[in-house]
Amino acid sequence: MEKELKYVDMVEQPIAMHPKKFALWLFLVTVVMIFAALTSAYIVRQSEGNWLEYDLPTIFWYSSGIVVLSSLFLQYAYSAAKKDNLVGLRSGLSLAVLFGVAFLVSQWYSWVALVDENVFFVGNPSGSFLYVFTGLHAVHLISGVIFLIIVLISTYRYKVHSKSMDTLEMATTFWHFLAALWLYLFMFLLLNH
Repeated sequence: MEKELKYVDMVEQPIAMHPKKFALWLFLVTVVMIFAALTSAYIVRQSEGNWLEYDLPTIFWYSSGIVVLSSLFLQYAYSAAKKDNLVGLRSGLSLAVLFGVAFLVSQWYSWVALVDENVFFVGNPSGSFLYVFTGLHAVHLISGVIFLIIVLISTYRYKVHSKSMDTLEMATTFWHFLAALWLYLFMFLLLNH
């Protein structure tokens, strides 16, 4: 009889992941698949020849540091929220948003640097791939900045604290993913350029 009760208890336990978090993870998997396909296509097309050689914009190094700092500030905000430190939460989130916007601005200036180097979206596929990589990443980053701003507004409404962290956890997961994705793309371009 005791074994039957243990089995029933195991079966009736609810799933631990929030449905919105599960949806976020599914979305992240699709983004990984898109960029995996694009980087694979890059390698295949590069091997066919007729590939324009150019230097990657120096600003990519700075933008990489900016996105890492943004991620660190967001992690600080997350830790502050777990301790109900609202000042730390708000300041960390604000800095994460600020550095996220700075990253977007740096990406714009990287496009300016590419144009100055006569690398355009149309023409040679090597330039096209770079614009697609950075542009598609920027679109995701814009959505991430908007998400962070929504969470920041929620902190001022006292909706984010140690007992209500789902939205912040999702924003943090998404933002760290975007930072890691940029670092992957940058390393990929450095190694395959």
